[in-house]
Amino acid sequence: MTAQPVRAFVAFGANLGDPATAFALAVQRLDALPDTRVVAQSALYRSAPVGVAGQPDYINAVIALDTTLAPRPLLEALLAIEHEGGRSRAYHMAPRTVDLDLLLYGDAVIDEAGLQVPHPRMHERAFALVPLAEIAAEAVIPGRGPVAALLASVADQAISRL
Repeated sequence: MTAQPVRAFVAFGANLGDPATAFALAVQRLDALPDTRVVAQSALYRSAPVGVAGQPDYINAVIALDTTLAPRPLLEALLAIEHEGGRSRAYHMAPRTVDLDLLLYGDAVIDEAGLQVPHPRMHERAFALVPLAEIAAEAVIPGRGPVAALLASVADQAISRL
């Protein structure tokens, strides 16, 4: 018996190299994962780095997947795609060629070592909420509420659609 697919949302971010190409490759690699297909992707957005100074702006987007992969194997696949894309973790908050974060996995709430879903700060970040609202305004962040209702709380954060 095949498991029912779960709708998952993955945030993309990059501020080194060619972010548009990195995004296209990430979408391609995600769509090639076993029992997974990309069902939507937001436009690209430009945002200032959060929590760090002296870095280039980020290019951000959100990708919707239908997948039967469990959360941990999906996270491991995201990390492998980051590695393949040249992601370096030289230090905390280092600039990056590709960053993929698991924002939501259905309505699951997961708090394990190295895996927190929903992403613990997504409700505070325009670079996650704005592209997510573009492709899934009806999405609900467990414990936080509908994405559309959370947009007002990040309206003061600069973000522009490319």
